[in-house]
Amino acid sequence: MPRPTPDRSRGDRASRGPARGRLVRRARLAGVAVTAAVLTATLVGCSADVTRPRVEGSLGPVFANLYVQQQALLGHPGLTPAAVAARPTCHRTTPGSHDTGAGSDWICQVGWSDGTGKSQNGKFELQVRSNGCYQAGGPSRIVGPIMIRDVAGKSVINPVFEFDGCFDTT
Repeated sequence: MPRPTPDRSRGDRASRGPARGRLVRRARLAGVAVTAAVLTATLVGCSADVTRPRVEGSLGPVFANLYVQQQALLGHPGLTPAAVAARPTCHRTTPGSHDTGAGSDWICQVGWSDGTGKSQNGKFELQVRSNGCYQAGGPSRIVGPIMIRDVAGKSVINPVFEFDGCFDTT
């Protein structure tokens, strides 16, 4: 004959009493509070690794190099990153962010000189990760569509339509 088993649907709490349940809840809450305190103490001493100067310092050269590549594909060789002279001005759109930290709310106005020396300006939207890498997308009316035709008539990806970059976070 099978042996009877205790009723597990109630968790067998009745035999332990209500005080045991309160102690378990208090212990769990104390553990959560300690974890939160340790995390807060750790983060208070940290400085933001993603800052406006770091984003701008990376975006300018990355854009200039890719713009030179795009112009070479279009048959305008001889342009240099120094001649492009990309000048980004970035900020975050989240209130209280103080233009620091990772997020998908970075907006950068980039000014540069095209192959004819004419000034250009475009707004780029950036998704910046905490490791210092980002994705940037520019205005197609200024930088062109995702696919462009190179000098040979071949359809190629436009290097400045959307691009990735990274900067040092140390």
